[in-house]
Amino acid sequence: MENVVMKEEVVIVGGGIAGLATALALKRVGVKSLVLERSNELRVTGAALTLFSNAWIALESLGVAHKLTSAYKPYEGGQVTDVASGVTKHNTLTTNYKGEEWQATGLRAIHRRALLEALLEELPIDAVRFSSKLRSIEKAKTHQDNDSFGVIVHLEDGTSIHTKVLIGCDGVHSVVSKWLGLKDVVHSGRCAVRGLGVFPEGHGLQHQIQQFVDTGRRSGIAPINNEEVYWFTAYQTILQKDEEMAKGDPKIIQQITLESVAGCPQIIKDAVKQSDMLSLSWAPLLFRYPWDVIFGRLSDGTITVAGDAMHAMTPDLGQGGCASLEDAVVLGRHIGNSYIRNGRTISQEDIEVEIEMYVKERRWRTAGLITASYFSGWVQQSGSSSIGVGWLMKFLRDTVFYKIVSPRVSGLLKYDCGKLPTASS
Repeated sequence: MENVVMKEEVVIVGGGIAGLATALALKRVGVKSLVLERSNELRVTGAALTLFSNAWIALESLGVAHKLTSAYKPYEGGQVTDVASGVTKHNTLTTNYKGEEWQATGLRAIHRRALLEALLEELPIDAVRFSSKLRSIEKAKTHQDNDSFGVIVHLEDGTSIHTKVLIGCDGVHSVVSKWLGLKDVVHSGRCAVRGLGVFPEGHGLQHQIQQFVDTGRRSGIAPINNEEVYWFTAYQTILQKDEEMAKGDPKIIQQITLESVAGCPQIIKDAVKQSDMLSLSWAPLLFRYPWDVIFGRLSDGTITVAGDAMHAMTPDLGQGGCASLEDAVVLGRHIGNSYIRNGRTISQEDIEVEIEMYVKERRWRTAGLITASYFSGWVQQSGSSSIGVGWLMKFLRDTVFYKIVSPRVSGLLKYDCGKLPTASS
């Protein structure tokens, strides 16, 4: 295999939400980057995702929000039903605990592919290099000047790329985060199945998010349009069944899921039955300990991480993708400030300072999201247990979480990550 040597000012590892959004943020401030994606095409894991106000603020900064808001309606409200008792709690999804209105964009569920394509369409045609799996990272032994290409990434195909800045957006099992010395993500003890239910003649549901909590299980359904609904079910790990679903066969995933949601409301069972088989996915719910984010090394010189590579979290608040979009804008702002300040050039010393500022800005924010997400999932699924300490968990869920914690969490979900600078800033 012939060794190819390339030079790129900024290299981004991973072509998911975080990677493409970061590339677009850099483009908006005038910085060219190359995205390395291990797959041979646009990688779409998961059928859909929910985007809260903080994500729409970030997408506005990236200049792509209008592409999606015109195609997806905001939700009118939501409800959570305790399957055992039949008690349903309603919320509007549009106000915080003070009664203040959220941004007009509100909460929407969108097709994951639509988001990725909206980002990719804004990038140059050669911005993403597919079939490019990262093998190793090294720092150049000598730096002749402040503008040297101080990082070398080696790919599986023999290519070596010299770069000034390396950003790891390569997911929960990130090679870049491991190189930085971050500890591995951990298993939450729960798994989730997700899919897209398709009803050609219409599902007839109100445009609201419905969740159902039961002993050791939480399920939900969110209409995307009149014919499609996004659904999920999260549950305590069941070793034998999880081993079967981990094989990735959609028919097995559907069959086992139908068996496991037998006690759920009919709408959940119907959504699973009507699923687009290609949309079905199973995954263990992994997360990074928040103290690893607070105290861990998230950067080294001009090398850093974003998205799940930095702050993998459980999906209980729907913030994984949202936080990744925030990362992109914040990192783009800091790199852009340096780029503009230095006459539209990348100065290694100055970029290092800005990356440190980016890390400082994101540490506590993302650690808080990880903690809130984990607590949300833990207390809601455990709160339906009728044995042992079930009464205590039910009190924590119904009184502490729903009445006190949940309304205040809304403040986390309308966070403003700021704007990107312009050359005239």
